[in-house]
Amino acid sequence: MEAVSPFPDRSSEAGADLDHAARRERAQTMTVTATYRLSEEGRKASILAGGDGRAVQAITLDVPTNRMHLVHVDEEGRARLKLHPRYTLNANQQVVRDDAPPIFDALPSMEDLLKEAGRNHQLERAYRIERAEARRKRQDGKFDLHQQIADEFLADPTRRAHEHPRPTPRQCYLTARDRVVLFDAKTDLGVARQVAPEAYRRYCADVKARTERNREISRRELALRDERARAIAEWVQTRGTRDQQDRHAAGMLPMREVLEAMADAAFVAASNRPRYVHDGVQRLQAHLQRFPQYTNVVVTPRDLRVTTEHAEDATEAQWTLMQELRALFPDADVVLQRHHLAWAPDHDAPSLTMWGVLVKRRVGPFLLLREYLAPTPAEPESVVASAKFTDVFDRERL
Repeated sequence: MEAVSPFPDRSSEAGADLDHAARRERAQTMTVTATYRLSEEGRKASILAGGDGRAVQAITLDVPTNRMHLVHVDEEGRARLKLHPRYTLNANQQVVRDDAPPIFDALPSMEDLLKEAGRNHQLERAYRIERAEARRKRQDGKFDLHQQIADEFLADPTRRAHEHPRPTPRQCYLTARDRVVLFDAKTDLGVARQVAPEAYRRYCADVKARTERNREISRRELALRDERARAIAEWVQTRGTRDQQDRHAAGMLPMREVLEAMADAAFVAASNRPRYVHDGVQRLQAHLQRFPQYTNVVVTPRDLRVTTEHAEDATEAQWTLMQELRALFPDADVVLQRHHLAWAPDHDAPSLTMWGVLVKRRVGPFLLLREYLAPTPAEPESVVASAKFTDVFDRERL
């Protein structure tokens, strides 16, 4: 007699199918966090619906796997709906970015949030495309500008790269278009590759030329020094005193003493004319003490400020002196000078102006100078009267 197998329980099979379908549905969704903002109307609606009424809301929802492109998962494994940063169109139809979450006037449903995330996702792609295109244009513009600067440098042989840092066959720095530009023969493209080697070649040529020029200057200076030494030795031997000859032989004779003696001989024809003496400290102190408020002033060499400049015009007396000196020394350079003496501690203190005629005469390898005192221009009567009135007024005040 055969055993009869029991029929399967259809109710248990149906329950198992439902559990499997539920697990499969749960496996095809992802729980994410959605963050958004509520306006005042939305906060009121939240309170009426039993919510907390806060401005910033964060809820969780299950997103199907076919919408995973709307979900972002950070490095900590936290999944959030792509609601922020938020991308919108401005008045020029350009996509702009806003880091704040979207704002709603009513409590959004799951579909509202997914729709907002989908719209944001599309605008984000457009934003990235626009940024990439703008970046590409900037790079193309920089490349074109780089090539233009390279062409300008190579076409102008007078242009030079920075000496610090020193140019090398590979790299150099140029100043162009109000900026410092780096050129690298290894990484640059096009004509820009030629800039660094050419800059290095020009730098080496300049260094060589500068070295030769310095050597020539040094040779001339050494020759001039030897010539001056021979001239001094000849003068001491022929015109110097016994004491000067002994000191010169011992190397103890000051050059200033010899030059002063040479100048005395070179300008002997004008020995009867008064010389300009550099006694500005005493002159300025005497000038200041003429004023009541500076009666007890003491001027020191540190307080004296002298400004010397060539005069633009000359009085009749000054011009006569210049002509006389030119007649005595036709080979000399005669210049009228104005010396402005001022007291540094007090910028309002009266200043003093002195005049002199400087005569420059070359004798052998030396340029000898001698300055003669020039007549001081007479002050106009109105200026003198004003000065006297001010002086009397100050005394009355004191």
